[in-house]
Amino acid sequence: MILRHIFLWLSVCFYPCVMSFADGMPVKDTIQQGQEDTNMSSVFADVYEKLDGVNWAGKNVRVAIESLESLNPKAHIAATGERIVLVWGDELVANYPYPQDKDWQEYGKITTALIMRMQDQDEQLRSLSDTQLYEVVVNALLSGIDENGSYIYSKDALRDDDTKILTSIGLDGGRDERGNFRITGVFKDSPADTAGLHTGDIISEINGNRVSKMTDGDISAVLTGYNSGTSKLKVLTPMGNKNITLRRATVVLADADIIYRDGQGTNKGLLEIIIHEMSDGAVDIVNEALAKYPDVEGIILDLRASVGDNEKAAAKMAGLFLGQKPVMRVVETSVDELEIVPGGDAVTEVPVVVLISDTTRGTAEAVASAFYENKRGVLIGTPSAGRSRIASNIDLKNGGVLELFNKSVKSGLGKVLDGRGVFPLVCLSNIRNESQQEVFFLNVLNGDFNAHDYNQDTTVNVKALRKACPKITSGLDEDNVSRAVSVKILTDKKIYKELMDL
Repeated sequence: MILRHIFLWLSVCFYPCVMSFADGMPVKDTIQQGQEDTNMSSVFADVYEKLDGVNWAGKNVRVAIESLESLNPKAHIAATGERIVLVWGDELVANYPYPQDKDWQEYGKITTALIMRMQDQDEQLRSLSDTQLYEVVVNALLSGIDENGSYIYSKDALRDDDTKILTSIGLDGGRDERGNFRITGVFKDSPADTAGLHTGDIISEINGNRVSKMTDGDISAVLTGYNSGTSKLKVLTPMGNKNITLRRATVVLADADIIYRDGQGTNKGLLEIIIHEMSDGAVDIVNEALAKYPDVEGIILDLRASVGDNEKAAAKMAGLFLGQKPVMRVVETSVDELEIVPGGDAVTEVPVVVLISDTTRGTAEAVASAFYENKRGVLIGTPSAGRSRIASNIDLKNGGVLELFNKSVKSGLGKVLDGRGVFPLVCLSNIRNESQQEVFFLNVLNGDFNAHDYNQDTTVNVKALRKACPKITSGLDEDNVSRAVSVKILTDKKIYKELMDL
């Protein structure tokens, strides 16, 4: 390893000697290859030009070029102000002059040449289609700028309205102890539902391949995707084996669901609002529900699986409950912060319980924090994800999109959320059975609930706190305790007031 790094360093610093050492290496011909493949070079040139406008963590296109070495463990790339060198194992295979500043076409040509050189050494890279090659290469480039960034082959795959489009055979599931795929859920009216598949059925073969021998990625590629496709399954059911042929079809998923629950022992009901994504469409759905049910006793705002990159939509969502209060601050560089405030007044003053969990992330964490900071609702659940970076989508000339998580979100009062998260006032994983809940509520009523505000405590050990309030591993358990505690808090006004006044 030490010798390899020394060789790489020598390749960069003493490139004239290295060029003499590698007289047999057709460097000039390789660059010419890159020039001839104008489509590929143009795509990469466009990527570099768009990345140049991204200001995140001080990273630049030089780091992006060097990140191409992630395509194969034998590849090692060094980019200085003078040379770009590719070493494969201990062999020098490419050595190019570094392009002039902002000469994106030359960046594109050299990147294409590097990829072609790597394809000469890597059979797997050679076997990729153009679309697949663009995806793996651009994702590698992005990893140097943003480890969570990705290349989306078509902006048609992104939607800005109130629905998500998914092509799927219509089922969820996971591996059992034998490596087969056990169905855990079937989408209503989906191809799987129409074919008569049920929860508990086991898929043992897909397209003639034993599932136990397939990777998780292979299975996912068959079951879902952006394109149509035919899947031939061998299914083990309680009624015997079945051979079923399914074709992926479009499944429409709303960004928010509304459930009205009739009052139990009261004259008013409860409204349960489940937010899947903070979008304009979700705002419209929630606004309509609040107008339809204005006199409910309380609202359960379920953000447990809520995500989103649209800060304006998230502000609108919070504004329905908070009015014109600061919801979040968006940080695009280490200095600049943009305060996001809703433009309209609140449309409801009904008491709110906000559910959060380890899958609450993005702008949803800022919304949860806004309820806390403005004393507008009681936060219950488990700590949020602490993943409050949000994406910018940059269109490419070839119809693709660069998705970069180059912005982070702070709370409306400027509290850091990324890497930290939002902490519930009531930890549900510590009151999972009825007796624990009864003791908890009794302590609240007696004033013996010694709550510590971890959202204000900047010295708290986040890992220790997450360990003390762990995620609930059973979805059924989490749903049951979330519902029971939420209903109790909202229907007992004294408990709600005590928790809000803490």
